[in-house]
Amino acid sequence: MNDLNHVNLIGKVSSTPKIVELENGRRMAKFTLSTKEQYLDKDGNTKTRRYWHALSAWGRWVKVLEELGKVGSELAIEGKLVTRFYQSNGSRKVISEVEVNDIVFM
Repeated sequence: MNDLNHVNLIGKVSSTPKIVELENGRRMAKFTLSTKEQYLDKDGNTKTRRYWHALSAWGRWVKVLEELGKVGSELAIEGKLVTRFYQSNGSRKVISEVEVNDIVFM
């Protein structure tokens, strides 16, 4: 069996994409996407649960998100889950986020 790291999300942009330029000149866009699901509680009442996902985008998606990635825009995202480690104030930090491979504006 092959292992697979694949994420599909449909939701709304919930933060203005922040464009970061790295020391090597590459640019990335960081933003959040909100999704929701509905379920029935123990009494049969419909409830809504909302999730916020951290995303990063590279390459041509940076320019697209700069121009079209407005808060409230509905997107379909295809990507993969990545985990990065970094140092901040002398301590090791970790972040997991969805790295975007493809975006469809809906």
